[in-house]
Amino acid sequence: MQTRPLEIACDESGFTGTNLLDPTSPVITHASVHLDRPAAAEYVALVRARFRHTGTEYKATQMLRQRPVLEWLLGSLRGVGHVHLTDKPFFITCRIVDFLLGEPTYAAGTSLATQLRPAAVTLYRDGPVVLGERRWRAFLATFVKVMRTKRRQVIDAAAVEEFYATLADLRSTLPNHQESDSLQGILGRLSNSRPQLEEVLTLLLDDRSSVPPALEPLLPALLETAHHWSKALHWSEGVCSVAIVHDEQSALTRHRVAQVQAILTAVSTGPPPLLSVTMTDSRTDPRVQLADLLAGAARHIAVAELHSRSDPALTELLRPYLSHNSLWPDAPSWQRLTGGPQIRSVTSR
Repeated sequence: MQTRPLEIACDESGFTGTNLLDPTSPVITHASVHLDRPAAAEYVALVRARFRHTGTEYKATQMLRQRPVLEWLLGSLRGVGHVHLTDKPFFITCRIVDFLLGEPTYAAGTSLATQLRPAAVTLYRDGPVVLGERRWRAFLATFVKVMRTKRRQVIDAAAVEEFYATLADLRSTLPNHQESDSLQGILGRLSNSRPQLEEVLTLLLDDRSSVPPALEPLLPALLETAHHWSKALHWSEGVCSVAIVHDEQSALTRHRVAQVQAILTAVSTGPPPLLSVTMTDSRTDPRVQLADLLAGAARHIAVAELHSRSDPALTELLRPYLSHNSLWPDAPSWQRLTGGPQIRSVTSR
């Protein structure tokens, strides 16, 4: 069967650059919609007409103040929308494990590379409880500091020293001789990772490295989004490849997109799943405007669930859109969001 690429429009909500530990923004969402321009334009026109909006672009922040709009949107896009959730502190935890104990490829942090996910879950779950929330957050912050390589031509040796000093301090308060998959065991393995960290940092000095930037959660989300739609369309419409139209986003450089394409092509038995990613201004594309609204709605609802401020009616409306390959470690909130079993990234022990 000949490949018939289909355009998918995407946008995100909750992007904070490398400031991934901002307590006011713990989640980033990546939403996508499968609609042509005329259909999307009709949705946007309905928003304007039914809710008396006259501005140039109706944004998610406005929608969240108008519950009827929010409910209408989530009820209307079912079947043509998809949302990937990322818990930012858990993303950092996964990066620590994948980059220092595993293979830091563009598949890291996705459903295509889950071998070390149990270790990340153990760190995320046990670290704050055993070590204390303040010390645990400080440890994550030192890793973020190490990995801030943008516009830097040399490795920040002081940051590397701080990271391993913080790690040693954490280990000093824990008993020795524990199993390798326990909190103590994983921290012990990380303490021996300096050669790998220095190798990774050296590779990251090259913007065209095969190692992904450590602080860009949109890259795993983009991979999962393309993977989802290429499979979904293959079964429903005989389509194997997708072309993504994305709101302007500096994280999605040409080289990084090419790396994501290569990973997806390597695991595909058919045509390349992701043909292209084209940037556009959301103000000129109604499909991207709808993706922005869906992303904003999903982030609002997911954060409420994460903080145990559930709105069951909105959660139920969001449920059909959620990716089961989201990077989400909190089992109770995930069960409320999906109404089903634990997420794949949460490992029962």
